Amino acid sequence: MISRTYDLPGGVDLRIATLKDAEALAEAVRENREHLSPWEPRWPENYFTAEGQAARLRDRLVQYEEGRVVPWLMVREERVVGAVTLSGIVRGPFCSAYLGYWTAADQLGRGLASAAVRHVCEVAGTELGLHRIEATTVLHNVRSQRVLEKCGFEAIGSAPRYLHVDGEWRDHRIFQRVLHDEPPVM
Repeated sequence: MISRTYDLPGGVDLRIATLKDAEALAEAVRENREHLSPWEPRWPENYFTAEGQAARLRDRLVQYEEGRVVPWLMVREERVVGAVTLSGIVRGPFCSAYLGYWTAADQLGRGLASAAVRHVCEVAGTELGLHRIEATTVLHNVRSQRVLEKCGFEAIGSAPRYLHVDGEWRDHRIFQRVLHDEPPVM
């Protein structure tokens, strides 16, 4: 379990989400709905409510307890300004996870995403013992691709019609970062 809070630029904390964050998270996704829509699925309306976010957080926190997901939030003065999630965590000989993240529109260009991704990679390698992290972006999300490259990810290929994003099956670039080459704990 990850228990620490990490300091990011501009007085932003990176910490594990809790159920108490549902209202602030709902407010953040409502405020950033248009900004995030080109990069995300078309969510049902309840996704943008405190109840919808509470249900999503409950599910994520169960998975967190099981060691399958780590849901971080970027928070400044109780306002959610972004999120980073490691999901699909697999142990054994694979020791890998998927990375997803977003930053509020009014926080772009401040280095928050890069700082958060760097911290998550450090924790994933040292505390979680993961060997590798994978991330994908839609082809035209150059800003996110730059974040990944700055954080040591390398492009390893593309996947046609990979995810249903903004109403269509979208091609994605696939990135990975190998964190270490230590043998897995079996």
